[in-house]
Amino acid sequence: MTTGLVAILRGITPAEAEAIGSTLYEAGFRSIEVPLNSPDPLESIKLIRAALPDDCAVGAGTVLTTGQVELVREAGSDMVVSPNMNTEVIRATVAAGMRSYPGVATPTEAFGAIDAGATALKLFPADSVGIGGMQAWRPVLPPGTELLPVGGIDAHNLGAWVAAGAAGAGIGSTLYKPGRSADDVAARAAELMAAWRSASR
Repeated sequence: MTTGLVAILRGITPAEAEAIGSTLYEAGFRSIEVPLNSPDPLESIKLIRAALPDDCAVGAGTVLTTGQVELVREAGSDMVVSPNMNTEVIRATVAAGMRSYPGVATPTEAFGAIDAGATALKLFPADSVGIGGMQAWRPVLPPGTELLPVGGIDAHNLGAWVAAGAAGAGIGSTLYKPGRSADDVAARAAELMAAWRSASR
């Protein structure tokens, strides 16, 4: 299954987690990430996980240690997203039955992540790798390796990334910022999903 768009809810609080999560699900998002540098992130993960159907992956972002992998698993996480490529974190994530999305910015990091068990790679920061860089990586990576750019992706440039072979993208402040209302997030989510569906045809 292709990952598609991942909603990155950096800064979300437990008080708004369920409403924002439900809004994103209704808009068509099937992957939601709560970065661990948010207020009380484990509680937000628990609340979103409990509120949404099983066909929506709910996970943690900015996961840097194997200890954090265990904590997010206990909170009900389905996936682990990192800004960096740490083979111990990848192996612990895969061993716990969760999907690993390590951050990579070079082919060497990409192959190191794959060797550790990752089948999806977060291109971060996306503008450093660039569309041309991603296209150059694709022929040499194992077939089926998902590439997801993160950083600066919006409804206007998403189509170009998908056309170049991206299996989705992580969407952060374009979609959600602390204090943004559920209605505002819903409108942004609808625009992004329309761009994704158009590009994926």
